[in-house]
Amino acid sequence: MLRVEGLYTEYPNERGEIVKAAQDVTFNVPEGQLFTLLGPSGCGKTTTLRSIAGLERPRVGEILVKDRVVYSSSKNVFVPPNRRGFGMVFQSYAIWPHMTVFENAAFPLQVGDKKYSRDQVREKVMRVLAATQLEAFADRDATKLSGGQQQRLALARALVMEPQLLLLDEPLSNLDAKLREKMRFELKRLQRDLGITTIYVTHDQSEALALSHEIAVMSEGRIQQIGSPRAIYERPINSFVADFVGSTNFLDGSVLGPDGAEGRYRVRTEIGDLTVLATEPLRADDKVLLSVRPEDVELQEAKPDGQNVREARVDQKVFLGECVDFQVKLGERTLLSRRHPSLRTPIGHSIFVNLDPEKCIALKAA
Repeated sequence: MLRVEGLYTEYPNERGEIVKAAQDVTFNVPEGQLFTLLGPSGCGKTTTLRSIAGLERPRVGEILVKDRVVYSSSKNVFVPPNRRGFGMVFQSYAIWPHMTVFENAAFPLQVGDKKYSRDQVREKVMRVLAATQLEAFADRDATKLSGGQQQRLALARALVMEPQLLLLDEPLSNLDAKLREKMRFELKRLQRDLGITTIYVTHDQSEALALSHEIAVMSEGRIQQIGSPRAIYERPINSFVADFVGSTNFLDGSVLGPDGAEGRYRVRTEIGDLTVLATEPLRADDKVLLSVRPEDVELQEAKPDGQNVREARVDQKVFLGECVDFQVKLGERTLLSRRHPSLRTPIGHSIFVNLDPEKCIALKAA
């Protein structure tokens, strides 16, 4: 549905230096899916979104929506933003304070090129207010809505024109933590019910994992990895993705050789020899970085069976309610493990660490 190919966007900063905001950005988004651009500040995700919207003109590349070219450097095509017909919601909801909820939602219909009758406007507005659960507040002043309701109103206003594409730039960042969590469910329900193709920009990893069909992780203007939330989290392809999406333990290692099943290798590390899984072929003596998520560092008081079992000592632990974070020492090396609160091994006591080979991901060292 959306195709972005070879997008390069560069601009001078206040010191006249060239900022490479987007470098060879390429991805496809099927119709009806929510696709997230995820990365730290300055990685090029908002620039990419603004290029899709037509608010920035890339130097090179092509953008197509349903085979309609809205930008092409080679064909000298640039469709202005008001002619692209996309819906947009930014960090600032830009709610009109002098209008009611209904009037805010109706505004795009009243100023657009296409003319609608009063009955058509009311039907379209009430439909999107119902979808965003705001129909009961239609006559209320927009400024008297809560933060979450204002965010839903900004969405309703973007949806009322029935856009081919919905572009969301950090729309939940102004909400407090609990409301942000609630609004994730609202957004997911709304996107699923309406089946609208959505491009979502965020730096919040948990938000991306919760909402997306697919995620593109970006760093320094380039896409590092594209995949489903589970693939991104469980099978990162480099240390940046492993470190940025969630938390992880890193271990330096050297490949000894293959170990049985395809993709498995024996690797020498500072905590001993481990059997691990690699996402790409490795050779003996290759230097690797092992990534093991805290929830995959299993702890048991009795020695379990397994290929990667080591004895350790509980160094620190922090109770977090639904889980306990353990820091365990294996010689001079500390690993973080996230376990159920039912595990109560005291600090200073011995404990066994079991690392599932399928969860020890070997990444080629940079």
